[in-house]
Amino acid sequence: MQIMKAIWDFFQGQILGMKWLNSLIGSGLSALGLDVSSRWGGSIQFFLYDTIKILVLLSVLIFIISYIQSYFPPERTKRILGRFHGVTANILAALLGTVTPFCSCSSIPLFIGFSSAGLPVGITFSFLISSPLVDLGSLILLMSIFGAKVAVAYVVAGLVLAVLGGTLIEKFGMEKYVESFVTKAGSVDIESPELTKRDRMVYAKEQVQATVKKVILYVLIGVGIGALIHNWIPTQWIQIVLGNRNPFSVILATVVGIPMYADIFGTIPIAEALFFKGVGLGTILSFMMAVTALSAPSIIMLRRAVKPKLLAVFVGIVAVGIIIIGYVFNSFQFLLV
Repeated sequence: MQIMKAIWDFFQGQILGMKWLNSLIGSGLSALGLDVSSRWGGSIQFFLYDTIKILVLLSVLIFIISYIQSYFPPERTKRILGRFHGVTANILAALLGTVTPFCSCSSIPLFIGFSSAGLPVGITFSFLISSPLVDLGSLILLMSIFGAKVAVAYVVAGLVLAVLGGTLIEKFGMEKYVESFVTKAGSVDIESPELTKRDRMVYAKEQVQATVKKVILYVLIGVGIGALIHNWIPTQWIQIVLGNRNPFSVILATVVGIPMYADIFGTIPIAEALFFKGVGLGTILSFMMAVTALSAPSIIMLRRAVKPKLLAVFVGIVAVGIIIIGYVFNSFQFLLV
């Protein structure tokens, strides 16, 4: 048992967490005469380490996910989802969201495509909630920072929110509030050509390049904010605003997160810095979920596809769900960390 634990700790710390990289960067900066224990030195070390770690892990994960995804083009996915009904279909749609490494805005075209194909509105919303909120990449990155229990609990909570959100929207009879141009668009079911392994490798490589280009700015901004929080903002300030002594910390984190726009990879460095400043786990995860699932640009885009009432129901369900998840995680943090 001790051997297995040692192997897992090594995998989590040195492979996923890349602690060796942090030490290497620290040694390199010290050799250049920079004091890494100072604010500026610590900020530079944090920025370089987190940026390289996230981009390396992201590239490897997107390649693997995209290779698998090449076996499930949109037409085939629509047919598979169309065979199921009820909660089972919502679960499958939420799980499908975990293998689509998209931000909230990138998920909306697929949401429109699924709606045009005649899939029930609840199923399409389960996908729309899950896709930006939970993916295999976020699981690995969260594991590298918070550990396996927190990462798995986050993914499970995100999937539950996606399934319940889609199910409630279905139960409320919201189909009539999807814009007519979406429901009447129809879909052309074209059989995708059979791809060779080389074709799939090329596709996966292209997806890595496209995804990195799309998210790198948000990663750099997120890491920069994380470095600022980690080395420049006093811990007591953060504790006053977002600490567990503030009963509204989860609600505040959710409200602050909604107007922002980033994907899960851009919010993780901020979450890491807040965590080391002693902010509650639920508060951190609520902020991450709000930024990724309810960003202002995605809400504006979604408004073009659905009517205000459905948009309000969607935002309300997801926001309340995120807040509940945050308080639950804060209450049971001792079991996860």
